[in-house]
Amino acid sequence: MLDNLFTPTHLLIILVIALLIFGPRKLPELGKGLGEGLKGFKDGIKGINNDSAKQENTAAKTDASQPTPQAK
Repeated sequence: MLDNLFTPTHLLIILVIALLIFGPRKLPELGKGLGEGLKGFKDGIKGINNDSAKQENTAAKTDASQPTPQAK
């Protein structure tokens, strides 16, 4: 039943309907949002959290750049 769901003609019809519903200006924004959402989902599945890794690297760099107080 769902064997030929994603044939080129079906995809073209879906694209035309989406274009009619959302308009040419909104469609790229929706695609970008969908792509970012899928990327975030994949990163979450893999257990990769780039933001926390970047924050840890930044914190390590700031700690290393600050001079340690010397005892008198």
